[in-house]
Amino acid sequence: MAEDQKESQEDRAAATPQARSRAPILALAAVVLAAALTSVFWLDTRQRIGATQEEFARRLRDIESDARDARLLARQAQESLHDAQAKVAQLEARLTESQSQQLALEALYQELSRNRDEWQLAEIEQVLAIASQQLQLAGNVRAALLALQLAEARLARADRPQFLPVRRALARDIERLKSVPTIDFPSMAGRIDTLVASIDSLPLAYDERSERTVAKEAAGTASGGFWSRLGAEVWGEIRQLVVVRQIRTPEPPLLAPPQAYFLRENLRLRLLNARMSLLARDEAGYREDLRAAQAWLHRYFEPRSKQTLDALAQLKQLSSTSISFEMPSISESLEAVRGFKSRRERTSR
Repeated sequence: MAEDQKESQEDRAAATPQARSRAPILALAAVVLAAALTSVFWLDTRQRIGATQEEFARRLRDIESDARDARLLARQAQESLHDAQAKVAQLEARLTESQSQQLALEALYQELSRNRDEWQLAEIEQVLAIASQQLQLAGNVRAALLALQLAEARLARADRPQFLPVRRALARDIERLKSVPTIDFPSMAGRIDTLVASIDSLPLAYDERSERTVAKEAAGTASGGFWSRLGAEVWGEIRQLVVVRQIRTPEPPLLAPPQAYFLRENLRLRLLNARMSLLARDEAGYREDLRAAQAWLHRYFEPRSKQTLDALAQLKQLSSTSISFEMPSISESLEAVRGFKSRRERTSR
């Protein structure tokens, strides 16, 4: 055991010089390490301070921009406030003006409302007078009925008890006009005008048959040779020198061009006379003119032509309508309105 202790002491004695030689090196390494750590910490701290300064500067710039925007908004709000105050002042002035105008209009309305009944009755009287003229002169039942219904509707909207006698008279005249047979005189007159305009296009019976005969002869000669056509032309010239006609044949009468012209003009005059008789409610003259026009169409014009058939159908339909009836009057309504006006004038005096 003593030997062991001796050996350990010898080992410690040998290690002591080595430990002493390594101590400065370790101290230097520790100093270098501490300096390196200090540099790293200083650099990190510097970077953080720089980032903080940049962030602070950015936020400061944002705050300044927000402050400028706020000042601009405040200026705009102030200008808007001034504009709103000016507009409010204008509106108040206009409101005051409109109120004064409303008061003036109310006063004017109150002044005019006193004579409203007189104005309304004067307008109704004028409408009824025009409707009476149309009814008596032109037989326009529809216009007179519309005028009476308009007058009755206006009095009904007024809802005045003093208008009841006038409304009763209007109702009776309306019922009388509704009982009148409905005849469209303007439409019938227009159909007669259409027939008058189509007279020049109606084909004459002799012209149509002569054209068919000539067409047949031309077709026959065209089928032959030269000598046949020459003989047909010579024979046609010879036949035109002397014409023999039998009275008993149903052929239409031969009309020279002047006679055809006067025939069309006389037919036109007949239809125009029928139109005048229609407007004058002269049923006898109306039917006589239509009958004469139908007879002339049957005798002188081609009955198988479409234009002639249409004209005959129109004349037949027109002649089947009766135009003779007693035209009512609306004098009761007119007298009721005028009597009511005269009574009001006497009471107002």
